[in-house]
Amino acid sequence: MSWNPALDPSIPIGDAVDSIETVIIPRARDLGGFEVRRALPSAKRQMVGPFIFFDQMGPAEFLTGQGIDVRPHPHIGLGTVTYLMQGRIHHRDSLGTDSWIEPGAVNWMLAGQGITHSERQDGAQRQGPHGLFGLQTWLALPLDREDDPAAFYHAPKQALPVLEGEGKEVRLILGEAYGAAAPVALGFETFYADALLRPGAAIPLPDNHEDRGAYVLQGEVEVAGQVFEAGRMLIFRPGDRISLKAGAQGARVMLLGGATMEGPRHIWWNFVASSRDRLDAAREAWRAGDWAHGRFQLPPGDDAEFIPAPER
Repeated sequence: MSWNPALDPSIPIGDAVDSIETVIIPRARDLGGFEVRRALPSAKRQMVGPFIFFDQMGPAEFLTGQGIDVRPHPHIGLGTVTYLMQGRIHHRDSLGTDSWIEPGAVNWMLAGQGITHSERQDGAQRQGPHGLFGLQTWLALPLDREDDPAAFYHAPKQALPVLEGEGKEVRLILGEAYGAAAPVALGFETFYADALLRPGAAIPLPDNHEDRGAYVLQGEVEVAGQVFEAGRMLIFRPGDRISLKAGAQGARVMLLGGATMEGPRHIWWNFVASSRDRLDAAREAWRAGDWAHGRFQLPPGDDAEFIPAPER
């Protein structure tokens, strides 16, 4: 059986149990003048399917001359996607990618054996006040994909499948759900969707994935008679038929999940791996700073600085 740290070997059905296995209240983290809310990993759950990191950024407003400046830093063993509702982020990586992350678009960065990137709000947008609202997620890679070469894929907003009807609009960001497939091919089972629900509208969770969760981004939803406000991640029992119903003001919900991993993952700084030896090797490679011949390189056009590895 696939690994899951909170999965019971036998699952009661019917009215014997709650439909919800776990509720996670994100914890606030200060990233140097900019606060995020982190739902994963948590003490209750490390992952939902392959999703191992889930941050809500904002909503935030920046004054003229201000913005986020995440200097070049490395990743291994994961894929990242930043999904924005408001604002723009300038992405540059060691593959030579120079791309802007914009609302509704997908920028999928596959770290695999190693990649370095920066995320900034620079250029013309700093010439006036501007906002930022979005989500950043990491997906752990299956064992047979951990050493894949790094890669970057972009899909514009208009390329994503949109399913509409009965008071709901669902935009599929990654993977497969509701009979649709997102344009970025991942090579492993997952789903990630942005669901806008009108007041009173209900949406069933996809039933073709083992591990499933929902993050209430705006408004509130009702599940089996319980009401959950914005800023809550709900994780559901495998196999149960679940629907979420929007409250009187409607709701915006991020749906996520997929197949559970073959085993736990280790996390250190920006690295995810199936063994501590992999983490140790990546840490030493970054500390060596051999940008010309080593495992990691700095992004062309943004190579004047980088984030040093933590001491611990």
